[in-house]
Amino acid sequence: MRIFDRSLVRKRRDRASEGFPAHDFLVREVAERLADRLDDVTRRFPVALDLGCHTGEMADCLKGRGGIETLMQCDLSPRMAALAARNGRPTLAADEEWLPFAPASFDLVISNLSLHWVNDLPGTLIQIRRILKPDGLFLAAMFGAGTLAELRQVLMDAELTEEGGVSPRVAPFADVKDLGGLLQRGGFALPVVDCDAITVTYADPMRLLADLRGMGETNAVAEQRKTLTRRATLLHALSAYQARFGGPDGRLPATFQIMTMTGWSPHPDQPKSALPGSATHQLSDILGGGANGGGWGGGGSLSFGERCLPDKS
Repeated sequence: MRIFDRSLVRKRRDRASEGFPAHDFLVREVAERLADRLDDVTRRFPVALDLGCHTGEMADCLKGRGGIETLMQCDLSPRMAALAARNGRPTLAADEEWLPFAPASFDLVISNLSLHWVNDLPGTLIQIRRILKPDGLFLAAMFGAGTLAELRQVLMDAELTEEGGVSPRVAPFADVKDLGGLLQRGGFALPVVDCDAITVTYADPMRLLADLRGMGETNAVAEQRKTLTRRATLLHALSAYQARFGGPDGRLPATFQIMTMTGWSPHPDQPKSALPGSATHQLSDILGGGANGGGWGGGGSLSFGERCLPDKS
């Protein structure tokens, strides 16, 4: 299955590499959240892999946390990998779909906002599990299905009105149930998926588009329209964005849904998940009644939250 043009993803990350520090706020925010999670784990991870390292933001946040002694970095973009190598850590350019590492090489594989561009995510997760040592940890964040919902809606409506049809303008993203099932399919033990929404506000929607370009996160869907967006379509979308989503202060929200996956490489000493249907209490009893449950079976868990980052001018 070819959903994304991987060569285009690489080219756009290459293009964004030199100016990336001016647009890396989201990558750094999520990197810090991933690093915080390691503080809650008593295990130590001497040898770790930063998969999709961008220009080294994850390494900046880790700084030896989690007992990491050796951190290998890799990125699809050779230019981003070259910039990440400036921190002195071993670095290479590598495709997440074709990992060049031997089985049982790492105690930890951590990935920050990169795996949402992978075509064969099930295959990539299987490869990640194989390069982990027994009882090794996989910790990753990627964009989820609610990402850029506002932009997706106004672009679709504008294109339909101005051009009489709709083409893929924003990449398709996975949801909680998808990722939970994929972790289980990939052979991970104790899989957990949670969802956190980050809202960034802008004075001008063009600044949002500039940030997406600066992060290397513009559309790379393989079936996207090859021609440039018409001026009338773009103006229609920007006007609709302001009219539908503008707050009392005139600022415009952009929602980024962050899906965080946690899974362990199987080991005989790990605790076992309870079998589906073996619970002795109802969720409504624990929450006091009226709770709406949701999620996926097989012992996984999920949670939801929402936070805001400082406004972007």
